[in-house]
Amino acid sequence: MFIVRDIIKAIRITFVLWLLTAVIYPLIMIVIGQVFFPFQANGSIVQNLEGQNVGSALIGQVFTSDRYFHSRPSAVNYSSFTQQERDPENIGQRTGVSGASNFAPSNPDLLARINETAAQLEERGILPTADLIYASGSGLDPHITVEAAFNQLEQVAKARNLSPDEITPLIAKHTQGRFLWIFGEPGVNVLNLNRELDVLQAPLE
Repeated sequence: MFIVRDIIKAIRITFVLWLLTAVIYPLIMIVIGQVFFPFQANGSIVQNLEGQNVGSALIGQVFTSDRYFHSRPSAVNYSSFTQQERDPENIGQRTGVSGASNFAPSNPDLLARINETAAQLEERGILPTADLIYASGSGLDPHITVEAAFNQLEQVAKARNLSPDEITPLIAKHTQGRFLWIFGEPGVNVLNLNRELDVLQAPLE
């Protein structure tokens, strides 16, 4: 009898804990997120001027036009590699991966990629900074340093026929400070900054 009673009690406790942690708590978090933080809870999705989703403010992406600030390199191409690109014999969907190359500092492939990136920046008249040459650990970092943003300022301004003084306030606007005011370094969100550039030059209706 005691064994049966203890088993029933254990089942009840397990059910109550499951109900609290797997049903009630997630529902409360969903409600709080959707009511008080809907933008963040739904992926911090950024839209262009036509109302189309163009990315997330939390994940970087590649920009190739001189009209835009460029992100830092990514070993996983900001999680946009198709399986075909990584393995031509196995065609698949986006991998959704993150991470670094795991190359050693002396790896010749890594050194070649760094030298190539630095040369490309110098050809475009951009002074290379560490974050414009080296990839982040996650490969998804949406930020560049303030220095890297200002090093690209002249090129972007020239490509858009704008004065650097017109763009400088946008860099300051999209610079995020240190986490809890002490951790990390200030960073510029590249996607938000580039979208703001498009807004700045949007034709008046």
